[in-house]
Amino acid sequence: MRTAGPSGSATVLLSFAVAVAACAPTTAETGPAVDAADCNKGVLDTLYPGILTFGADQPVYPPWYKGDDPANGEGFESALAYAVAATLQYSADDVRWVRVPFNAALTPGPKSFDVNLSQFSITDQRRAAVDFSSPYFDVTQAVVTTQGSPAAGVTTLEDLRSHRLGTQVDTTGHPVATTLLDDGAVQTYQTIVDAKMALLDGEIDAMVLDLPTALAMAGELRDGVLLGQLPSTGDEVEQFGIVLAYESPLTRCVSWAVDSLRADGALVRLQNRWLTDTGSVAVLR
Repeated sequence: MRTAGPSGSATVLLSFAVAVAACAPTTAETGPAVDAADCNKGVLDTLYPGILTFGADQPVYPPWYKGDDPANGEGFESALAYAVAATLQYSADDVRWVRVPFNAALTPGPKSFDVNLSQFSITDQRRAAVDFSSPYFDVTQAVVTTQGSPAAGVTTLEDLRSHRLGTQVDTTGHPVATTLLDDGAVQTYQTIVDAKMALLDGEIDAMVLDLPTALAMAGELRDGVLLGQLPSTGDEVEQFGIVLAYESPLTRCVSWAVDSLRADGALVRLQNRWLTDTGSVAVLR
């Protein structure tokens, strides 16, 4: 999720060759059929007529966005945003971006955006405050550290339990970490940049991130190490969805756009372009 920097570590290069385990396309959510004629720029009830406003966190990070610039179309979620817009018959010039803190985007009430892509995992608790589109990516959580950290030699969950972990506030990485580990050993930070600085300063021993972000972070950190994935804490697969205001009139059409991109193979093509898709990452047991 963060802007990648140079690295001379062989460990980092190897970590980027490792695959995102959840790169297979998601399956569509069931729901009433949507008439494509009702899902286009001419009829959609957006914040500004003829404009589709996307929200994104600040900062935003690879591999989801590049250069902390959501509008450049580079990175998986930036490219997906423009693909969704095009499916709804909005040109790139019809797309507007606003920056919204991650947790603020999930609070109840009016929104400054029509749709928001910031790696939001779909949960029942969040559905009480916001709408989600059909899922566009299946994801797992992973753990990143540095060679100089006390956690660098971790190979099992039992090893990890003795170390201090950091997560971004309100992300699903926090409950996953606290479910698997001692709650008191997991610290929350306002942004991933804050968590990264805590790691570099020795305040924590490792970070919990979604797997694609963990791969990018391992490459950004000097002597970064991807320790492995955390095992699932439930029966359901964690999935990312586009966030909209609660009971938004756009939700069905945005879901239709995501489903259409999945059906014609566009989601897979975007994943293949922007996300690592070969090999496997070990699961900590």
